[in-house]
Amino acid sequence: MRRRAGTLVPLEAEILDAGLRLRRAGDEQFHGFALAKVLAGDGSTLTAHGTLYKALGRLEKAGLLESEWEDAEAAGDEGRPRRRLYSVTGAGQLALAAHRAETARSAPVGRAAWEAL
Repeated sequence: MRRRAGTLVPLEAEILDAGLRLRRAGDEQFHGFALAKVLAGDGSTLTAHGTLYKALGRLEKAGLLESEWEDAEAAGDEGRPRRRLYSVTGAGQLALAAHRAETARSAPVGRAAWEAL
């Protein structure tokens, strides 16, 4: 099944949501491994790190995320390679809000809600 243009698949919505939660917690930028840890704690649909990085690339290409390479000096302090740092754009926030609204509209109405109509 193909998705409609401009819509998010569940993993992409989870990534944007987790990125915004990290921002609210004080992390303006996040790297893939930190994001994977947040998603794992949420019971995400993430099945492999390769899936995560492909989704990050799609979101960046769509303008919903921005990324840059970590400062080489920051990476060198810990003896590890540089990381790609991501941040959610304004367009990413809007896309997530639209996804949530669409999901809410298409959710089945429960019996109590139906009876209240």
